[in-house]
Amino acid sequence: MTELCALLFPAVGHGQSEGDRMVVSDFHVFIRDSLQHIDLMKKEHPELPILILGHSMGGAISILTASERPSEFSGMLLISPLVVASPEVATPIKVFAAKVLNFVLPNLSLGSIDPNAISRNKKEMESYTSDPLVYHGGMKVSFVIQLMNAIARIERALPKLTLPILVLHGSSDKLCDIRGSYLLMDTVQSQDKTLKVYEEAYHALHKELPEVSTSVFTEILTWIGQKVSAAGETSHT
Repeated sequence: MTELCALLFPAVGHGQSEGDRMVVSDFHVFIRDSLQHIDLMKKEHPELPILILGHSMGGAISILTASERPSEFSGMLLISPLVVASPEVATPIKVFAAKVLNFVLPNLSLGSIDPNAISRNKKEMESYTSDPLVYHGGMKVSFVIQLMNAIARIERALPKLTLPILVLHGSSDKLCDIRGSYLLMDTVQSQDKTLKVYEEAYHALHKELPEVSTSVFTEILTWIGQKVSAAGETSHT
């Protein structure tokens, strides 16, 4: 029987990690930490296949991490990934203003995430707003600049990806534009790639209405099972 090992770790500036909230010197720090974590898991479980899963900004981290070692992963699963900037946010004037502000007021708040955009599930939304590990302050100028830098890197990385990919996205996601997932599907060179769109669903598909979240977890488990089995068959060939 093929096994699967998965561990979660906090991203810098988030959760229980050290340091100021929403502050990172360079977005690549997230990729560096991901690769270090993967290396640790490989030492402990050298016989197991490696799959990477990311949600939202974690999707951006996953894409860039996989692009660093394209032959190391048996598959990548993305939930509502950050691939492109929202056209309403990233207007030329706003981008220019953010770059200027980053020099003089890097910690200036540009506004917080609207909890109502997370999920249509009221219980999950209340859990999100009351979670002490969730940063509820405004997104800082310096962090926005790092996100913009990451998006630029993703644009260059996508054409180089050939690993199996599953993308799940809600059609009414107001936080990570679904057009990014369509762009990903059109750009990556993977022969095994699937995009499943959940009509009217919001950003956190795994915390959506029960009929959506149940379907999402079923899709994830089925896909992971297929990739782990395929990796196991390959290793025995």
